[in-house]
Amino acid sequence: MKIAYIDCFSGISGDMFLGALVDAGVPLAHIEKELKKLKLKGYVLSEKKVVRAGLAATKVDVMLRGKGQGAKGRTWKDIRALIKDSALPEEIKVRGFSIFRSLFEAEAKVHGETIDRAHLHELGGVDCLVDIFGVLIGMSFLGIETVYASPVNVGSGTTRTSHGILPVPAPATAEILKGVPCHATGPSFELATPTGAVLVRALASVFGAMPHFMPEIIGLGAGDADPDCWPNVLRLMAGEEYRNRGDEMVTVIETNIDDMNPQVYEYVMERLFDRGALDVFLTPVIMKKSRPGILLSVLCNAEKKNELMDIIFKETTTIGIRFHDAGRVTLGREIKEVRTRYGRAKVKVSSWGDGDCRCMPEYDDCRRLAADAKVPLTDVMKEAAGAVFRSKGALKKKSGGR
Repeated sequence: MKIAYIDCFSGISGDMFLGALVDAGVPLAHIEKELKKLKLKGYVLSEKKVVRAGLAATKVDVMLRGKGQGAKGRTWKDIRALIKDSALPEEIKVRGFSIFRSLFEAEAKVHGETIDRAHLHELGGVDCLVDIFGVLIGMSFLGIETVYASPVNVGSGTTRTSHGILPVPAPATAEILKGVPCHATGPSFELATPTGAVLVRALASVFGAMPHFMPEIIGLGAGDADPDCWPNVLRLMAGEEYRNRGDEMVTVIETNIDDMNPQVYEYVMERLFDRGALDVFLTPVIMKKSRPGILLSVLCNAEKKNELMDIIFKETTTIGIRFHDAGRVTLGREIKEVRTRYGRAKVKVSSWGDGDCRCMPEYDDCRRLAADAKVPLTDVMKEAAGAVFRSKGALKKKSGGR
């Protein structure tokens, strides 16, 4: 799987994202060629190498010319028609449509307007269209399948807009980044723009630490500002998913509970498993004032974290949850159905090395067979495990193996 990690340590804007893609190897000529399918005129794209606090980066600028100069904000109707009439690939059109709708909804909400009456002002110009569709074209060129992103540094202070002086993050940026991890570090100015915010919100499936992957290309895109001792760049890293004999990253969710009816735990565990938890387990603990309690632990893929935490908050009495990322190694496994003297049963077979394996008969199948045959459960389980090894021996003998 091709993975990209967007490092927003100095915020994110449309031109920074576009610059990072070009710096990572996406030809600007390719972006220009594909953008012609948008039937958008009045601009010229340029790229140049710059240095930001000692780091070399690429700065991509959208220069307006002719009728494009001083272009006023477009309405949702304008943008919708432009996307619909374009010759861009359908996947990019659909994603661009969704991104611009999010922008208009945010602008409409913060200014107390309807989506049809809202104008994007500085966002609605040619440069915004070029930035957003240029980024989508660049990500497609790199073949990115999954996007991760760091928490977004939004900056601080104030920024000047067509509405006057506004706080940072700008109201539209703050609206777009609802539910996204954010922080304010470094120089006092706007680091995350609405265009950058809506792009990272739309493209990233997970926000947090760098995923487990092997970076192959790295691109740095520069912003306009160049403060002293602060690299105002966006870093994009792309590469292949990395797995070594089942190595993977998972999220561990935990909470301590000491005031809930124990009968509820079984229901909570079933709901968590149904919604994609990899594992759920309970551990008895002693809490403050020597009260006995339960540590509820959940293992899941990162993209399931928020959904599973919602279930825990809704279905238990907890008022706080903690989580962290952890690595784990799992053996290859498969479920085989074997024939025994008592009937058919499923067996989980885990393997490692050169043909080495261990077997774990499925409890429910063996219990049913033991009850029907009126024999000890352990006899059925031994028979099921033995059937797997007998079948492996027969295969080796047939193939001439030792």
